[in-house]
Amino acid sequence: MLDYISAINLPAFLLIFVRVTSFFVTLPIFSYRNLPTQHKVGFSFFLAALMYFTVDIPDLAVDENYFLLIFKEAAVGISVGLLAYIILAAIQIAGGLIDFQMGFAIANVIDPQTGAQSPLIGQYMYIITLLFILAVNGHHLMLDGIFYSYELIPLDRLIPLQEESWILYIVDSFNQMFVIAFLMAVPIVGCLFLVDVALGIIARTVPQLNVFVVGLPLKIFVALFVLVIAMTFYIMLIQNLFELMLETMQGLMQLFGGDES
Repeated sequence: MLDYISAINLPAFLLIFVRVTSFFVTLPIFSYRNLPTQHKVGFSFFLAALMYFTVDIPDLAVDENYFLLIFKEAAVGISVGLLAYIILAAIQIAGGLIDFQMGFAIANVIDPQTGAQSPLIGQYMYIITLLFILAVNGHHLMLDGIFYSYELIPLDRLIPLQEESWILYIVDSFNQMFVIAFLMAVPIVGCLFLVDVALGIIARTVPQLNVFVVGLPLKIFVALFVLVIAMTFYIMLIQNLFELMLETMQGLMQLFGGDES
């Protein structure tokens, strides 16, 4: 047993374990508070043990470069997982824009997954997104992304910090997230804008009608009605958003690996 343990390259296993654990710190679904920390660490350990016998293990020496590799593995896992979370955050931003027009902006709820306040409609759409990801085995695709990251970013290769391509890529992905959130909120926000215009015309033509009392329930009814109609299109947008998240993760790992194609 001792001979078997001594035959294992412990420095390489530690690097794999650090990357997998860092992924689970920020990766959607796996990083939520609903999962106990002990389960995350245990799952990371067994997943790292499986990857140790499937990826190419280089000869590593414990020197000053090895500690840089440890920081590199942690940075890769945290940054790629955080970028994936930022892409999915477009749904909550879109929900926040919708809630602001509906009048639900003062009724935020506590998200048990992150511990932060989130809008009602945004939380509703975000839960549907998570259920969609689980239904299509999207969490398996995320684990595949962790596994294939070793083909793009080998264990013994550092991140090219002198290049600014990966920084521009993150900024572009961040901007793209806001564009997606705006496009998701446009149908309902546009309908509510037309309701505001109609209420303004009614207030000028029928001064006896109190539009402040009628307006809020009317906007809530119209928004929920349009949301039910547009839910089919939102499912298609969620599918495209999930595909974009996987492509964004792959693109960032390619830039970290030194491949700018």
